[in-house]
Amino acid sequence: MTAVGTAAEIDTYVLAMPTPASPVVLPQWISPGNTHPNSRYQDAIWSMAPLIDNPGTGLVKLHWKNCPELLRDQVKLAAWTMLNGQLRPTYLQTRGVQARSRSGAPEMLATCLEWMRLARWLHERQITSLGACTETEWRAYARERLHQVSRDTAAIICVRLANLWAFDQLSARPSGIARPPWETEGVDDFLPSASTASSGENATEPLDPLVLGPLLIWAIRFVDDFADDILAAWAERRRLVAVAAATKASPAGWAALKEWLLPVARAGHPLPASSEKRDIQMATTYIAALTGSNRGQVSRFVKQHGLAEIAAQRPGPCPLRAAVAGQINGQPWREHVDFNEAAELMRHLGTAATIILLYLTGMRPQEVQGLRSGCCPDPAADGTEGRHLIHSHHYKNVTDDDGNHVSAGEVRQVPWVAITPVVHAIRVLERIVPEGELLLGAAHHSFRSSHSYVGALKKSTLTLRIESFVNWVNREAETQGLPSQIIPDDPHGAIGLSRFRRSLAWHVARRPGGLIALAIQYGHMRTVLDARTSSGYGARGRRGIHAILDVETALAAADIAARLRDRVAAGESVSGPAARRALTAAAHTPRFEGRFVLRTFARKASAFLARDGVVLYDNPDAFLICAFKHDNALCEPEPGATAPRQYDCRPGCGNTVRTDTHARQLRERADELDKFAAHAPEPVSKRLRGNAIRLRETADTHDATAHSAEALT
Repeated sequence: MTAVGTAAEIDTYVLAMPTPASPVVLPQWISPGNTHPNSRYQDAIWSMAPLIDNPGTGLVKLHWKNCPELLRDQVKLAAWTMLNGQLRPTYLQTRGVQARSRSGAPEMLATCLEWMRLARWLHERQITSLGACTETEWRAYARERLHQVSRDTAAIICVRLANLWAFDQLSARPSGIARPPWETEGVDDFLPSASTASSGENATEPLDPLVLGPLLIWAIRFVDDFADDILAAWAERRRLVAVAAATKASPAGWAALKEWLLPVARAGHPLPASSEKRDIQMATTYIAALTGSNRGQVSRFVKQHGLAEIAAQRPGPCPLRAAVAGQINGQPWREHVDFNEAAELMRHLGTAATIILLYLTGMRPQEVQGLRSGCCPDPAADGTEGRHLIHSHHYKNVTDDDGNHVSAGEVRQVPWVAITPVVHAIRVLERIVPEGELLLGAAHHSFRSSHSYVGALKKSTLTLRIESFVNWVNREAETQGLPSQIIPDDPHGAIGLSRFRRSLAWHVARRPGGLIALAIQYGHMRTVLDARTSSGYGARGRRGIHAILDVETALAAADIAARLRDRVAAGESVSGPAARRALTAAAHTPRFEGRFVLRTFARKASAFLARDGVVLYDNPDAFLICAFKHDNALCEPEPGATAPRQYDCRPGCGNTVRTDTHARQLRERADELDKFAAHAPEPVSKRLRGNAIRLRETADTHDATAHSAEALT
């Protein structure tokens, strides 16, 4: 970095003036493995790619045409200074713990776009110099710009605008823009009221169980049941494409077309066809590979005999010679995989594996995007005594020793624990991409294109693929006669990637017995997530998924306490060794209304759950409430655990609580079992009736021992 001034006045934070040919990103800020082309200062478009090493981040660009021409040089110099400079430590000391001397490329881009927006506002008012932006203009712009955004967004905008002044001070030719007034007066008076805030809060809704259940069923079905068929079909399709491309025109090829294709057309049978851009055409490549002819020969033959019109009227399939072993409800899911659908099925297979990773690991989307082949070795090779561990990078808030953002992230100190469906999903993705490559590498998941895409599939692409997967599933469910497995629209909108992580915590906290798919896996995920240090799942300062799980568990416990209060207020009686303790806990548990701020509420949730003996957990499969007290629990929770193993609930536990509603549900379930028993083989029928008897006995015990709330308090 070159300083300006005499030796006595050297300021290492001030950059030398760039020339038109200067690189947009100076070499010291480009990592050794980054080979993206660098732009020049004079260019109308600046690539931010030299600063991007995160495979899940798009290679964004800065378009200077969006900045008014008269202000462009001044904003451009400030932007170049930001890309290559560092804020002074004295300035950062007033910014708070989250301040960085250098931000990541996406944040830099967003900051530049905010500066351009200010420049356009100034230009509309015939202000042609940043130096003419005085305190008066700052106040007017703040009133207009911050009026219709949330409080949190407004605070971020104020930081970005203040950075224009800060980096202007570090440029070789400062414009003299005034310091924003919120820098000296405090930002609160410039922000909208807290009641209008929405961003920055954890407003991300978990996926509805009615959506997530069939979505996960189909994702696992693709990975476990369809993967071999799809991969074999894709290999066969690629073989046929290669054969067709390599075959040269010959008389034998023309004769083969006459011998095979003409009799099919004259007999009135469907002709192998494909649909491109909604137009039905002859499947030229498929026919060429099967007949040993050249694709050009096929096209000429089709034209000579008018077969295109026949194919449009009688389009037929293009079956691949690959065995189909996958089943749905005991029947093959396909007679064959079609040449034309192989690429689509490969795309859906990758999407299905991604859904499993997003939901059943607790990883952030960018962490999933950063996974590579080989990240989850078999335990024998890893020495982990039977557990599969995922070794990965994390990216959020990763900085170097100087506080600069590190785009490449860093290796996670503690690996993730992988349950069985996750391992299967990783193994399928490893069959799609070469060894050592990104599991979601865009170049290897582009099945209809030969473009050499860089990095992993981006969030926008994955979101669209999940939507496409859902549409395919719903068509297939109708075709297969499985209306109960159709994925409905989610009441909270699109299935965004960030919703899976929130959904994991929600379902672990509220569906311990697995009222939707994969019952036992939810129980195991609770164990894996809750045993924070001993499980090796993640004992880091930044709590990540544990914070979300605490929040969801605390919210669920509050809901359970509220329902218990409502039931006893309606006159229901309560039984169980922990009945008195549960009533006391319910009386002192607050309701949590509305949305919550994750950072603040996570600390409160953790403290709330640490109150051993007074936190209530619902267990709908056992028809009871667990007033969890660690020393009383028969489910053998891990040392230090603040929640029970709800999938391992045992009779006679000292934490049990039941209400009249539970007794009614026990009898209703017993009646259902008796109905099943009436149509089951004798051994099964005997077990079902025995279970029904035990359920009724439990309900009778409740009736005999239950007391009113007044009698217990």
